[in-house]
Amino acid sequence: MTIGRIIESRDTVVTCDISTTVRDAVGILAEKRIGAVPVLENGEIAGIFSERDVIYKLSELGADVLDMPLGHIMTVLPVTVEPEASVMAALSLMTRRRIRHLPVVKDGAMVGFVSIGDLVKYRIDKIENEAAAMRDYIQMA
Repeated sequence: MTIGRIIESRDTVVTCDISTTVRDAVGILAEKRIGAVPVLENGEIAGIFSERDVIYKLSELGADVLDMPLGHIMTVLPVTVEPEASVMAALSLMTRRRIRHLPVVKDGAMVGFVSIGDLVKYRIDKIENEAAAMRDYIQMA
């Protein structure tokens, strides 16, 4: 299974612009009940803003961080994955790099966004389906 198959039936990715304030972005995370958003600059991926970014910068800079633009606190140079990548390759990459979100990029343009939860859910579903098939096979034998 590829990352492209996982994202093919999804709606538009929630994003923020590099000039969006941290306060507004936190509101989006809370409203959408998500942990991170890709940050765009001129329509291209510039970084990722996550719950962790907020916590680290609040601890370091205090409440003034809420009025800063995302460009000042986001994680820059995000690790990305192509739609053709396998789910297992993406999971391995996320584990090695200790990240929980991956922008999906094709020909330089972001075409999706996946979380480690998305990929783990796929793996669990696959394992459950294989176990059910094995039980059915054993019962027929």
